[in-house]
Amino acid sequence: MSEVLDAVDAKILDLIQHDAGLSVAEIAERVGLSSSPCWRRIKRLEDAGVIQRRVTILDRERLGLGFEVYCTVKLSLPTKDNLEFFEQAIARLPEVVQCATVTGAADYELRIVTRDMHTFDDFLRDKILSLGLVSNIESRIVIRAVKNTTAAPLGLVSPYISAQG
Repeated sequence: MSEVLDAVDAKILDLIQHDAGLSVAEIAERVGLSSSPCWRRIKRLEDAGVIQRRVTILDRERLGLGFEVYCTVKLSLPTKDNLEFFEQAIARLPEVVQCATVTGAADYELRIVTRDMHTFDDFLRDKILSLGLVSNIESRIVIRAVKNTTAAPLGLVSPYISAQG
């Protein structure tokens, strides 16, 4: 869709990816449209799948969920059935906020959020290792997040948005 992403669409996307709470009227004013055409553009972007959903980002630290860990996971036998079973199991675990298949020595990279080290240990033992599929896990505890964004780098697909954000 980037080929048909005009200046107004790019600006709309940039605005709502940084603040999904903006009203259509506020977005319309900022991009120089009236509300109805602005709403139609947003609807078209949603229908095209460019806008997947709108969410609220919570402060995990204030909620007592400040323990974050990246884990590389290697399965004992990475067959198609085992990969599918593992992925279905991971999809049901709210502590896993990201999961990706990766290249290299591991099969998956997980980003896990819990309360503390003990909760993380229980999570590994009771939920990951109990699957009976894992041969190796390497964990890296996040000391401090330097950058954490959900914003897509629109400047890479649209000349109407600064590449620097």
